[in-house]
Amino acid sequence: MKRLRMWLRELSLSQQLLTIIFLIVAVFAGFIFIFLAPAVEKFSETEMYSLLHNSQENIISYLQNNTGELPDLGSSEDEKIIQIIYDPKTPALSVLNHSSISKDLSQEIVQNSDEKIPGTQDYSFVSQEVDSTTGESTKYLYSMTELDDGRYLISVMGDAYRQQFSKSLMNGVVLINVLFVSALFVLLMIWVGTLIIPLNQIKTYIKKIRNDEPATLKVRRNDEIGEVADALVDMEAELSQEQREKQEMIQNISHDLKTPIATIKSYSEAIKDGVYPYETLEKSVDVIIEHADRLEKKVKSLIMLNKMDYLEDQAPSGENLEMNPVIDKVLLSLKVIRPEIEFVRDTDEGVCFHGEEDPWRITIENLIDNALRYAKSKITIVLRQDDLKVINDGKLIEEDRLGTLFHPYEKGTDGQFGLGLSIVYKVCQVYGYRVQAENLTEGVCFHIWKDGKRKRPKRRPHKEA
Repeated sequence: MKRLRMWLRELSLSQQLLTIIFLIVAVFAGFIFIFLAPAVEKFSETEMYSLLHNSQENIISYLQNNTGELPDLGSSEDEKIIQIIYDPKTPALSVLNHSSISKDLSQEIVQNSDEKIPGTQDYSFVSQEVDSTTGESTKYLYSMTELDDGRYLISVMGDAYRQQFSKSLMNGVVLINVLFVSALFVLLMIWVGTLIIPLNQIKTYIKKIRNDEPATLKVRRNDEIGEVADALVDMEAELSQEQREKQEMIQNISHDLKTPIATIKSYSEAIKDGVYPYETLEKSVDVIIEHADRLEKKVKSLIMLNKMDYLEDQAPSGENLEMNPVIDKVLLSLKVIRPEIEFVRDTDEGVCFHGEEDPWRITIENLIDNALRYAKSKITIVLRQDDLKVINDGKLIEEDRLGTLFHPYEKGTDGQFGLGLSIVYKVCQVYGYRVQAENLTEGVCFHIWKDGKRKRPKRRPHKEA
């Protein structure tokens, strides 16, 4: 069975269809010869005996009403059935149809009458006579009924009529089945054709995409093939978008690295030549150090972003990382950047998130660092179970940029490298959380939550950090 499945998988849809049709025909032929033919034979024989019984009813009624008188059927009765009266007392066989019967059939009838079985009995008999048409022995079917006066009514029919009836019935059944199989074959061919055409379109579409050729795919179907085609089109659009973003990222990286490197190089060459570009040697070196720090921070962000691409969720299952200590460490290092900004904390105790400390610390650092660049006077941090908000009271974000903030190199008005929020997005994605930027009445909220646990927090008094 396994080999058969493997063999079928190697066939095309057309070949599979032909194989299925062949198997259907084979099963159909086996059904006809093994089950249907014997059933038709049995049915036709039963019908013939039923016909013989029906033919006897009128004769029995006539004999009951006309005692001692035999009906003369002449040539009006169907010659396929021979009616015979046998009187064991005489003994004599009287054929009512003016037909003749074989001697061995007569002897067979006499022998069966000696058994004196009441009611109607059905028999079959193969005569020693040879049919001139078929060259085979003649077979008879006959029914014998004992009458009230001790005589017997025998109705005889040649088996040729039964065979003709059986053959006609068999041919009719076979014809119906052949027509059914033919119609099924045509429908299957049409159905497979409707599958092959869109599949070939999908194949051509994938081939063109692989060769970087312009490609369009229009498969108007609502079934699984249509869903696959739509998924391929969406995937190609996403891949194209990612490719464009990748190219833009490379261009942005080149531009961002080019400026500090050029500054460091030009200032170093000038100092080497005894020229101080920025008034004094100390100030000129400070410029070099400043651009080196910027370059270092840029490289660290790129390394972190690349690391997040390969970050895997290796933390123990469940929420095991307590978030308040992580927030404390971040605030301790960032509060000095803008001392005039008020930090307000509304955090529950004992709140734990799923994940490891370093990625979450970088995430909170990037969110608070981003808030420090836009806040006017206050930053609020709200922490609940599987729910974290960082809110600043700065200007609102344009609505058309809310959905692209977490893309790499998507810079805000006062943004630096455009990598911080993309790192936030990747960390949340790895650990099963969602992140979103929301405009408030006054300010902007960066919201991290886990699906199914995004609940409206209870109002609590704020406490300053």
